[in-house]
Amino acid sequence: MTVAEVLVSVRKFDGRLHWHHPMVRLGEDEHGVWLGAQVGTVYSKGGVGPVYTTEEPRVMLFPRDAWWTALFQAAPAGLDVYCDVTTPSEWPNPAEVTMVDLDLDVCRIRATGAVFVDDEDEFARHRVQYGYPLELVAHATAVAEWLTAALHDGTEPFSSQYRTWLDMVG
Repeated sequence: MTVAEVLVSVRKFDGRLHWHHPMVRLGEDEHGVWLGAQVGTVYSKGGVGPVYTTEEPRVMLFPRDAWWTALFQAAPAGLDVYCDVTTPSEWPNPAEVTMVDLDLDVCRIRATGAVFVDDEDEFARHRVQYGYPLELVAHATAVAEWLTAALHDGTEPFSSQYRTWLDMVG
C-alpha cells in the first residue's frame, strides 16, 4: 500500500476478521474522514480471498466518535447509501482503520429513495451468540433509528455533500 492507501478492516464482535479492502484517503471535513475506491477494488471477507470486485466508484465516511460508517455508491449500484452500525472507528495508524460491525445496516435505494434496516435477524442471532451487552444493544438500535431518520430527511452528509467526494473518485 502507498501512503495514501488505507486498509479498511472490519471485525465481528468475537474479534474475527469480516470485510477488508483497500481504499484511498481523500480528505477530511466536519463529518469525518473520507476514503475512496475506484471501479475494480477487490473486497475480501474473513479468511476467504477476494469475494467481489466493485463495479462502481464509491466513497466511505468514517465519522469521529460515532457508532456508524457510511458507504456512498455511484450507479450502477442499486443502493446509493449503505450505513453500517459499528463501534466507533479506530485508526491504529494512518494506513488502517478498523471497527466492529454490529450487524444492523441502514440502506437507501437509489431509484425510489426508500430507506430500510437490513440484517435485523443477524443482529438478533448475534445478540445471543456473542452475548451483546444490553447497553450495546440499546445504543446500536438507537443509532439505526437515527440513521433511518437522517437518510429519510436528507440530513448531511446523506443529502448531497457526499457527491463532492464521490466526484473525486469517479
